[in-house]
Amino acid sequence: MEFVNVNQFDNLEMSYICDFSGGYVSRNYKLFSQIELTDLNRFIMEKSVFGTPIFKMGDGGTNLLIISGIHGNELPPQIANLRLMNELIERDLSNTLYFIPFAAPKSTMNIERTFNSMDLNRSTHIKNSLSNLILQAALDLGVDFVGDFHSTAFNSNPGFESIFSSKSPSPESFLIANYISREVGSEVISFDFAGSTYKGAVEDVCNLKGIPAVTCEVLCPFGNVADGSAEKSLSQMKSFLDYFGF
Repeated sequence: MEFVNVNQFDNLEMSYICDFSGGYVSRNYKLFSQIELTDLNRFIMEKSVFGTPIFKMGDGGTNLLIISGIHGNELPPQIANLRLMNELIERDLSNTLYFIPFAAPKSTMNIERTFNSMDLNRSTHIKNSLSNLILQAALDLGVDFVGDFHSTAFNSNPGFESIFSSKSPSPESFLIANYISREVGSEVISFDFAGSTYKGAVEDVCNLKGIPAVTCEVLCPFGNVADGSAEKSLSQMKSFLDYFGF
């Protein structure tokens, strides 16, 4: 994967995970109405038309990846990811941050949970699925830790604000989850072994591949942006970074 400098932003590089997932995320009115039209956000949305972009800030130190939009109808973390990028774009970072704000722009555009009828959080183990390509990029880039950010609705799984983690084979997943829980109050959901309950979640497959990962969920109806939900997702992201000394 080759990153290129973004001329209009001194501290930003970008590449693509793939070129078959693009969409006009601005057509998602409920998402778009919550996005400040900064130069950076305009740039990210423009690039998302052509596939799944991945962005890089900083160089050296710990390599961290923040993902949102694995489910296109989960809007708060996608908004939060953009807000976080805007906060960090001018900072001198001691670690390397990778961001995927729209994992499946086509699904976000259409407010769909699946991508081409595939649940990306049940298919990371399937070769050449979109979430598998994200995993392969993380491995190729030497990513050390992954935070995958979602939202959940009442009467769904899990149906409350939470952090999924596992104790084995990547025990730091559990430590990160407990740190975020202490900072922001989200409930920890922990499994003894990654992938033991269901297969194919981004977090689980990362843990199985030796990249400690967590899944953070905020409460919000699917396809909507509840009051405070984007802000709570942003606080989970910041706590994830705080674990590594940001």
